[in-house]
Amino acid sequence: MLVITLAAVYWAPAPIAERLIRDDIHAQAELWKKQVILQMDDAENSFTTSSVTAHDQRFLRLLVEATDVYRFHLFDSSGKIFWSTDGAQIGTMAESDYFHQLVAKGLVYYKTEDKPAWEVTAAQHIKVQQQAATDDSYGHDHTHDQGHSHENLTSVSQSYLTGDAADAMRQVAEIYVPFMHNGHFDGAIEFYTDITETRANILNRVRLLLAGIAGAVVMTMITAGMLLHRNNARHVTQLNRRNDKERDIIDQQLRLAREVQLLGELNEWLQSSHSLEELFEMVARFMTHILPNAEGSVYVYSNSRDVLDGSAKWNGGTVKPHIHPEECWGLRRGRTYEYGASEVDFVCDHAEPHDGRPYYCFPILAHGETVGLMHLRAAAGHEANFRQNKKLARMCAEQISMAIANVRMRDQLQDQSVRDPLTGLFNRRHMTETLRKAIGNSQSTGAPLSLIAVDVDHFKKFNDNHGHDAGDMILRAVGSALEKACDGDQIACRPGGEEFTLILPGVYDADALIKAEALRQAVEAISLRYGDKTLPTVTISLGVSHYPQHGSMPQDLMRSADEALYEAKAHGRNQVQQAMGAAPQPRDASVANTSTDASAPAIEDTPIDVKNWDQDRASDRTDPDAKKGDDKPSPPAVAAQ
Repeated sequence: MLVITLAAVYWAPAPIAERLIRDDIHAQAELWKKQVILQMDDAENSFTTSSVTAHDQRFLRLLVEATDVYRFHLFDSSGKIFWSTDGAQIGTMAESDYFHQLVAKGLVYYKTEDKPAWEVTAAQHIKVQQQAATDDSYGHDHTHDQGHSHENLTSVSQSYLTGDAADAMRQVAEIYVPFMHNGHFDGAIEFYTDITETRANILNRVRLLLAGIAGAVVMTMITAGMLLHRNNARHVTQLNRRNDKERDIIDQQLRLAREVQLLGELNEWLQSSHSLEELFEMVARFMTHILPNAEGSVYVYSNSRDVLDGSAKWNGGTVKPHIHPEECWGLRRGRTYEYGASEVDFVCDHAEPHDGRPYYCFPILAHGETVGLMHLRAAAGHEANFRQNKKLARMCAEQISMAIANVRMRDQLQDQSVRDPLTGLFNRRHMTETLRKAIGNSQSTGAPLSLIAVDVDHFKKFNDNHGHDAGDMILRAVGSALEKACDGDQIACRPGGEEFTLILPGVYDADALIKAEALRQAVEAISLRYGDKTLPTVTISLGVSHYPQHGSMPQDLMRSADEALYEAKAHGRNQVQQAMGAAPQPRDASVANTSTDASAPAIEDTPIDVKNWDQDRASDRTDPDAKKGDDKPSPPAVAAQ
């Protein structure tokens, strides 16, 4: 035992000391990095352009003098050293894999290496000389002087170290600290520091501490042995019981520390989730580790709040697609329900089929409102210690409830920022952003894109005659008709007032005109009652533009659609007009060469037979031998200007 104790005291402290030194160097490196960044004139520009001003050079040499760093390099993003206390290293590249695989990704890299004592001492002496030279000639560029520092290392070592001292080895820590700006890797700083004395001091202290602990343990064991030898079996039993209690306390403390750590990590991850699906996936993974002896599931109220939707499960738990609030005693009573704690219990309907195992139902509350339910049931074979986790489970439910509330609030705010509060359609900001993305997609894929500008006819007169409440009703009805007309990626927007816009990605020119005419007819067919009277018929004017015929920028495309809309207004309203200079583009690229007379005047107030138009176009596509001269003409009410 004595030999084992001595060996442990001698060998065990080494990894502990290395860990302490590494943590200390990591902390110091961050401070050194902050000093470099804060004191440089423009650190971001220096790392980006790989240049250092005279003021920065003077400070960087002062940093070496004022800290335990005896050498450091500044790297740009490509791994090239653009400044160093050792001028000979300037311009060299980092050849190591860890620089590009770890440091370039924003991670700190640390390593230790044995170096000759003459190299460390010489570097420290040269930095003193450089500091003196800097004080004598502030503002002078010392880059050329640094170029001789490496050449003087050997001569300086001969002056300050002789004999065995020159051949001795020193332990040096090298640490690479990345320089990130706005999440982008701009470069890194490599610090060199001598940790020989520090390591020896820490190692000796840890050894002394372990020796004291080991000595105390050995003495305690010898004393306990003597007591066991002198006392009877009753004292032995008491001692064993005491040891068992202490072990239980230690196990409980370790378990508590682990639970606190997992709860903290759970809260951090849940707060960073972007959607409820991602949140529930995190919950399932964490609950598997936090409560490994319990099967669980989570239900969340739907938007209608009449049912709860099954959202997550773990450890073999079962989850139903939907349950009603009346099926859970916890939700009905408004507090946690524990099955198996009373002499008489009732099983929740959502827990059927039930095999008698105890379970909990935790209502998930957020901001005073019930948002869901967490159901936990003891895993098979762990019924005895299941109730010990009740407090921990309640804490998990609280964390989950706050995370659900935050995600929903974030989604609600996001939706409010892009939606028009009156009609529920997207607003101008979202319209512009979506149109820009649609144009970019069309540029890269060649897909068609059309834009329809819509305006309610005589809306101001309607407001003056019937009031703003009736006008709002009309706007909502028109917005609903536009929203129903959208398919797939098509979106309806309300830029403001009585103006609306439809963005139609993937829709060919002629199809866009047909959709515009169908929308005009649908709005004209709307019949609304306000109070005890029927409101007059609502009509709209529409202007259609296409990409790229009418513009390759969002503002150009919207301006062309607006001009076509004004043309429709000028020709009597309640009609569709296409922007000037565009002919409907066929779906089949093989017939794209067919031309349409762009100068043909629009025929106003002539409805389009949408059904016959679709049939004619379908027959054209199914008859490959049809002559180009027999192509069907454009719909008369929307002929090109």
